[in-house]
Amino acid sequence: MSKASTTTPAHTAFQALPVVDVAGLGSDDPALRKQAAAALGDAARSAGFLYITGHGIAPAIIERFRMRACEFFAQSPALKMQSYIGLSQNHSGYVPEGEEQLYGSVVPDRKEAYDVNFDMRDPAYQRPMLGPNQWPALPGFREDVEAYYQAAFELGNRLFRGFALALGLPEDRFTRLVQRPPTQLRLIHYPHDDRVNPAAAGIGAHTDYECFTILLPTAPGLEVMNGAGQWIDVPLVQDAFVINIGDMLEILSNGEFVATAHRVRKVAEERYAFPMFCNVDYDVVVEPLAELLVDGTPPRYTSQICGEHLFAQTAQTFAYLKRRLESGEITLPKGSLALSSFGPKVRAGS
Repeated sequence: MSKASTTTPAHTAFQALPVVDVAGLGSDDPALRKQAAAALGDAARSAGFLYITGHGIAPAIIERFRMRACEFFAQSPALKMQSYIGLSQNHSGYVPEGEEQLYGSVVPDRKEAYDVNFDMRDPAYQRPMLGPNQWPALPGFREDVEAYYQAAFELGNRLFRGFALALGLPEDRFTRLVQRPPTQLRLIHYPHDDRVNPAAAGIGAHTDYECFTILLPTAPGLEVMNGAGQWIDVPLVQDAFVINIGDMLEILSNGEFVATAHRVRKVAEERYAFPMFCNVDYDVVVEPLAELLVDGTPPRYTSQICGEHLFAQTAQTFAYLKRRLESGEITLPKGSLALSSFGPKVRAGS
């Protein structure tokens, strides 16, 4: 299953990301919610990447979360590897440098991470990317990371409602599909090393697999590709999150919102980044919404099962899963797409 030949709308040749105040999405006034949603939709269509303010997450929750991340990555490699992601049941835990490699790059990404997922304890709903989280034996880590996860998850649901309104859909069109989603929070650490190969990226060029991402960065380094194929810097904006469209919202919107290629390059200082990858439920069939196929508009995409698409993309990226694929211990779901199958053409290094 692959993208159809019908072209999708192009992003503009933006030189800076739009800034949207989303406080209105939490208003009791439907008119204010629609107004905020319209601005959100305009930014999604023109750039696919934007800053949001008025998000409502308490600074204390963010600060405690950042502190725990710093404490975890300051530990010795041996202590961090006690929570190695390959030991988990649901792809959660520590990701050492070089474990994750995008698009066949021969130069490993310069980063380490800790991945946290929707903590699914009920065996009836457990899937390859949905199960009990693995937690390190670090005081306060689980409590403060879970508090941030929950706050970001609630923000994600407000944004889902905003995107639905922006597409002219009922406000709960997406959130009714968000009950037990494989929504992942990543704690990413980019070490600074003057000796590093200058060709080594923090993260190589890619689009995100999920519906959209809520990113909290701590330092510059992120670049996004505009509609003219240019790489645009994304500087920090105080008290703002960075939001970007992912593969599955591109499908659901039938290409009205297009996933944007991005990368982390030229890390000039130690950097942390905390992306929350927001999904619909694992077993949801992701396809262009029938409500958007009006006046003869054809579907531009074939369907994907949300969790299977996520698992297939992940299994082609992480070393421990690649080894399991090679040994035959696991297999890719039928019809799995290759990496980098969405968004404008990715021109890494251009």
